Amino acid sequence: MSKKKPTYESAMKELQEILTQLQDQQVRVDDLSEKVKRAAELIRYCREKLRSVKEETDQLFDE
Repeated sequence: MSKKKPTYESAMKELQEILTQLQDQQVRVDDLSEKVKRAAELIRYCREKLRSVKEETDQLFDE
Protein backbone atom coordinates (compact mmCIF):
# COMPACT_ATOMS: atom_id res chain seq x y z
CA MET A 1 0.00 0.00 0.00
CA SER A 2 1.06 3.57 -0.32
CA LYS A 3 2.91 5.32 2.50
CA LYS A 4 -0.20 7.21 3.58
CA LYS A 5 -2.97 4.96 4.86
CA PRO A 6 -6.25 5.43 3.04
CA THR A 7 -9.46 6.06 4.88
CA TYR A 8 -11.82 3.12 5.12
CA GLU A 9 -14.16 4.88 2.70
CA SER A 10 -11.45 5.56 0.11
CA ALA A 11 -10.23 1.97 0.34
CA MET A 12 -13.76 0.68 -0.21
CA LYS A 13 -14.21 3.06 -3.14
CA GLU A 14 -10.99 1.81 -4.75
CA LEU A 15 -12.08 -1.79 -4.19
CA GLN A 16 -15.40 -1.05 -5.87
CA GLU A 17 -13.57 0.51 -8.82
CA ILE A 18 -11.35 -2.56 -9.20
CA LEU A 19 -14.38 -4.84 -8.98
CA THR A 20 -16.20 -2.84 -11.64
CA GLN A 21 -13.17 -2.95 -13.94
CA LEU A 22 -12.94 -6.72 -13.50
CA GLN A 23 -16.65 -7.25 -14.07
CA ASP A 24 -16.60 -5.06 -17.17
CA GLN A 25 -13.48 -6.85 -18.40
CA GLN A 26 -11.63 -3.53 -18.54
CA VAL A 27 -8.43 -5.02 -17.08
CA ARG A 28 -5.78 -6.25 -19.46
CA VAL A 29 -4.36 -9.68 -18.72
CA ASP A 30 -0.96 -8.06 -18.12
CA ASP A 31 -2.47 -5.88 -15.35
CA LEU A 32 -4.73 -8.50 -13.79
CA SER A 33 -2.22 -9.75 -11.23
CA GLU A 34 -1.48 -6.24 -9.97
CA LYS A 35 -5.19 -5.42 -9.66
CA VAL A 36 -5.83 -8.60 -7.68
CA LYS A 37 -2.83 -7.90 -5.41
CA ARG A 38 -4.05 -4.36 -4.78
CA ALA A 39 -7.56 -5.60 -4.03
CA ALA A 40 -6.12 -8.10 -1.52
CA GLU A 41 -4.15 -5.31 0.20
CA LEU A 42 -7.24 -3.15 0.44
CA ILE A 43 -9.34 -6.01 1.79
CA ARG A 44 -6.73 -6.73 4.49
CA TYR A 45 -6.64 -3.03 5.39
CA CYS A 46 -10.44 -2.79 5.63
CA ARG A 47 -10.70 -5.94 7.73
CA GLU A 48 -8.05 -4.67 10.13
CA LYS A 49 -9.74 -1.28 10.35
CA LEU A 50 -13.08 -2.91 11.16
CA ARG A 51 -11.45 -5.16 13.79
CA SER A 52 -9.78 -2.15 15.37
CA VAL A 53 -12.99 -0.13 15.53
CA LYS A 54 -14.88 -3.12 16.96
CA GLU A 55 -12.27 -3.59 19.69
CA GLU A 56 -12.40 0.12 20.55
CA THR A 57 -16.18 0.18 20.79
CA ASP A 58 -16.24 -3.09 22.75
CA GLN A 59 -13.84 -1.56 25.27
CA LEU A 60 -16.05 1.49 25.62
CA PHE A 61 -19.06 -0.64 26.50
CA ASP A 62 -17.08 -2.95 28.80
CA GLU A 63 -16.01 -0.07 31.05
